[in-house]
Amino acid sequence: MADIPKMEIPDAVRQLAEKNIDQARAAYGQVLDMVRKSQETVGRSSEAMTGAALDLQAKVMRFTQDNLEANFRLATELARARDPKDFFEIQSRHAQLQMHNYALQAQELGRLMSEAAQKAQPKP
Repeated sequence: MADIPKMEIPDAVRQLAEKNIDQARAAYGQVLDMVRKSQETVGRSSEAMTGAALDLQAKVMRFTQDNLEANFRLATELARARDPKDFFEIQSRHAQLQMHNYALQAQELGRLMSEAAQKAQPKP
């Protein structure tokens, strides 16, 4: 069998990808700041939101931020990949780690929702 030539991703393409990621991260930061300010305003002004609901909301925001940051790290690593093999290894590692993180996040949200439901039940 003939050797398959090694394909490399050009530096210019990697640099452009990194620049685009930086711009997306900056835009994400601005949106996240607006969401936090909005969340704080709602939390201060709404008597209807219980402490459990606020805790759940804060946890969901934290998980969302963590997951988006993980995706930015992935995009940065992928932009620096030297060849397709490296690209797919990075992607595979990310997928495995995120599936583990999603499972942990689902457990935590389930626990918080269960606690909120227990607190919402009328006291005898």
